[in-house]
Amino acid sequence: MKLFRLSKRKYATAFNGKGAAKSNNRWNSKRTEIIYTAESRALAMAEVAVHLTIATLPKDYVMITILVPDIVSIQKIDAKKLSENWNSNPSNSNTKKIGDNFIDAMEACILKVPSAVVQGDFNYLINPYHKEFKKIKIIEITDFPFDNRIFQ
Repeated sequence: MKLFRLSKRKYATAFNGKGAAKSNNRWNSKRTEIIYTAESRALAMAEVAVHLTIATLPKDYVMITILVPDIVSIQKIDAKKLSENWNSNPSNSNTKKIGDNFIDAMEACILKVPSAVVQGDFNYLINPYHKEFKKIKIIEITDFPFDNRIFQ
């Protein structure tokens, strides 16, 4: 399986979850290291674009393609079992607990979660401390210029 991540160029190879640990996010609390990825390039872009404006449009982003071998364990979250407002903005503590517990449990390397930005699509959260993490590889990093029309 291929996964995708949009990142500032200077952090492209920092594949460790430390960036996510700097703040509270939808699926992790501050200090919980986790790597956010998406099932498609379009979803990776949408997940970043919701935080931007034309004034803050970055020029230094790259798309990272990640190869996950079939043998890597994946746990799935059933969206029907999430609280009614799981996708609210700002995010709630219930989803943070799910991500934090996933990291702490060390049962699977990847957690498949529904996207709050694109209904019906999925993000994949990677535990950088799981024993299978070393099998996951970045296979491509390419420049990703945002199209200004997205923000008009």
